[in-house]
Amino acid sequence: MNKDLIDDTQALLGGHADANGTTRRFALKAAFGVGYAAAAMPIIAQTAVKTPVAGLLAGEVTIDVNGFKMPAYRSAPAGKSDLPVVLVISEIFGVHEYIADVTHRLAQAGYMAIAPELFVRQGDPSEYGEIAKLQSEIIAKVPDAQVMADLDATVAWASRNGGNAQKLAMTGFCWGGRITWLYAAHQPQLKAGVAWYGRLVGNITAQTPAHPLALASQLKAPVLGLYGAADTGIPLDTVEKMKAALAQGPGAAKSSEFVIYPEAPHAFHADYRPSYRKAAADDGWQRMLNWFKKQGAV
Repeated sequence: MNKDLIDDTQALLGGHADANGTTRRFALKAAFGVGYAAAAMPIIAQTAVKTPVAGLLAGEVTIDVNGFKMPAYRSAPAGKSDLPVVLVISEIFGVHEYIADVTHRLAQAGYMAIAPELFVRQGDPSEYGEIAKLQSEIIAKVPDAQVMADLDATVAWASRNGGNAQKLAMTGFCWGGRITWLYAAHQPQLKAGVAWYGRLVGNITAQTPAHPLALASQLKAPVLGLYGAADTGIPLDTVEKMKAALAQGPGAAKSSEFVIYPEAPHAFHADYRPSYRKAAADDGWQRMLNWFKKQGAV
């Protein structure tokens, strides 16, 4: 194991890194799983995809956000610099084993991939056994403006630590898919976004003052939307409304695209859940990498 990885994770978190590049804190979080599992739905205990970390610098780091120390999970090819950067945005369940493995997959493809813990000020999703309580007590209290600032700080951190923010992309799942659309309307440095089944409409609140449909014309980077036709939580009519709004927008909006998988449910990429659909997940992953390349985020 890379000694720099051990020093990095232990110094930043006071944890103990294992051979897979995870700290004791993260390993325990992964072992217990996301807390909703027992109460809410059957779940596969571990990810179906296990990506080797050989040759990677992988583990937790901390990112300064105006004095606040935000944890994040970072994976990158070891010993390399000037790397293209991908922000990885989690579901409502936070940065656990599955999200960490997504960063490993991207790092094996040559990227610096960073998954920030965007709920950390509000609480720890892994402590919750009910989705409703998790939504009301943590997720609903996370302001979009806070998330945008945290992601800006993550980009700045990446630039100082071997990443090339001129080749910036992002991808997100469910809650993170919505955030991907929002960040594409916020960050002019972003080259490409890939949103996996992120909702496009919703209630307007003080924390969520605008949703992707309302921001379609403001996109600064083209987004590839990967959605399932069997997703009961995201009606296809909202996808059609988003397509129409994008078609009326300027360059980045018009360049955005959707791929709809006919039989895929929500969370079809989440290989630790029964919703996982390997064929759709694999196809979407390759489309994502091609999208990043097409938009110059390589």
